[in-house]
Amino acid sequence: MLSEEFARIGKRLFAEHLVGGNFGNISVRQGDEGFFIKRTGAYLDVATVPVFVPLDGPAPPDASSEYRVHREVYKKTPYLAIVHAHPPMAVAASLVLDEILPEDSEGLMFCPKIPVVSGDPGSQEVADNVARALVSGCLVIAKGHGTFAAGKTLDEAYLFTSLAEHSCRVLAFKKGFR
Repeated sequence: MLSEEFARIGKRLFAEHLVGGNFGNISVRQGDEGFFIKRTGAYLDVATVPVFVPLDGPAPPDASSEYRVHREVYKKTPYLAIVHAHPPMAVAASLVLDEILPEDSEGLMFCPKIPVVSGDPGSQEVADNVARALVSGCLVIAKGHGTFAAGKTLDEAYLFTSLAEHSCRVLAFKKGFR
């Protein structure tokens, strides 16, 4: 069941300190019709029934405030799942860098360049900028806000979210060793 899958990924995000409180959201594409997304205000680590949002037309009022980002990504890419989190080191890096260039082996292998885009949380601007970045990659950071990772599955999107935080931690530790 999708609610348990969302909760499973949510628990992993909490365990790794990639989200806090009821922040962040998760979605899964449902064919060409739309996608299921976390309810606004719902905790990621609790199994709650997700909301269906059509690719066109109005979104339900209880859909996550970031539904615009998910909608634009699904309209412009073939991805099937999105994880949006607020990893602290990735968010901090986005405040001082225009793009993240990982130097750790996993970062270099899976995502050698992580773009940083602008736009207020929940806005159409951030939706357009995130979707544009995910056309050519699997991971982007909204400046001062958080990561949006996309994949074929929720597990893959989660992996890219974790990778972003790891790569940013490595870069921060490296600076401290100089």
